[in-house]
Amino acid sequence: MSGGSGWAVVTFSTVTAGYALVSRRLSSTPVSSQIVLVGAGVLLGPAALDLLDLGHDAAPILTLAEAALTLILFTDAMAITRRDLRVGGFLPRRLLGIGMPLSIGAGWLLAWPLLPGLTAWELALVGAVLAPTDAALGKSAVFNPRVPALVREGLNVESGLNDGMTLPFFVLFLAALPGTVTSEEGVQGIFWRSMVLSTALGLAAGWLGGRLLRWSRARGWAGLEWSQVFVVAIAAGAYGLAVVTDGSGFIAAWVAGFAFAAGLGPAVPGAETRERTTEFAEDLGGLLASLSFLVFGAVLLGPALEDLDWRVVTYAVLSLTVVRMVPVALSLIGSGLRLPTVAYIAWLGPRGLASIVFGLLVVEENVPGVRLVGQVVAVTVGLSVLLHGLSAVTFAERYGAWYETARVPGLREGTVAPEAGGGRRPGRGLHRLR
Repeated sequence: MSGGSGWAVVTFSTVTAGYALVSRRLSSTPVSSQIVLVGAGVLLGPAALDLLDLGHDAAPILTLAEAALTLILFTDAMAITRRDLRVGGFLPRRLLGIGMPLSIGAGWLLAWPLLPGLTAWELALVGAVLAPTDAALGKSAVFNPRVPALVREGLNVESGLNDGMTLPFFVLFLAALPGTVTSEEGVQGIFWRSMVLSTALGLAAGWLGGRLLRWSRARGWAGLEWSQVFVVAIAAGAYGLAVVTDGSGFIAAWVAGFAFAAGLGPAVPGAETRERTTEFAEDLGGLLASLSFLVFGAVLLGPALEDLDWRVVTYAVLSLTVVRMVPVALSLIGSGLRLPTVAYIAWLGPRGLASIVFGLLVVEENVPGVRLVGQVVAVTVGLSVLLHGLSAVTFAERYGAWYETARVPGLREGTVAPEAGGGRRPGRGLHRLR
């Protein structure tokens, strides 16, 4: 490890430990962990101390980010239950089935006049990279108990699924760009390897892993600690199988999470619950995600801030408002939800880890418009970290107060019981911590 990287580790450790000591005190304030880590990252990067640089540390940085996203995709998919989609499931179904594709399209179209020099596929890639949301950046707003359960669960399920659902768009748009590594195989080849083969491998690895763990538990052979390690191994194995076959490791890991949960089935008498089994994977993924936010501040956001253009800033603002809010409003037409609820859901579209990893992959693929695409992603995510972090507590309290005063018989927002949600730990993993 170089001296610069060593000091970067020391700085990360110091910032993380310092925030941990005051985390409960700051949990009710606008100062989120992501704000602290991204800010520290900017200081570490070329814009200030120059201890971490994408040009010299690209391989470990990308490995870190990919590992974080792999674990989070797997555990988020594993945590989604049929009850989540059945009880009040109309909300995530509308947000994912209507709102997300419209957001990708809106991001594509709005980029056209504001980001000159990019091709149609590069513009589409920008829309796909910035489509996934991350509930971690608005944890106080998503999990505040004053917010109706329908909204809390809907936003949580949306955040858990939309990064995986965006992957096919991202992979195909990237493959359509001339000059990239993936484009050499063509869109058709990428479709079969990334969509079909990777999905099949993920399903097989996940289901077999879940069945083996259930079989071992039923005989009392698997202890809790190694069961938790087993979850990480299956997620990594599914990712690796797809990579060695030139497919998409992320797609494989995502579908493996669903298959693993199905293979594991209901709890075996005397065995630990599913939530206990995934705790280690969730916390490890969260820790890696926290480190990814620090790295993001250093290698993407810091350099992007050195040469800002009004078009990039304008697009970032529109991405967090128009590109998110209009599609959400359209997707909720006829849902019976009141205007304050629609506005609250529409605002809570923070961009986080998935966009960071996708942005790093675009840089790694050396997309022709890589500098501009990277700058747009960095500024948008950075602005989201700041704005959604600062507004989460206040907006949640105001919306919760409105709901408490507006609660009347038949109000659609109150149709889900607080215990709905399949028993997931809200805010699982350190990437969800404030």
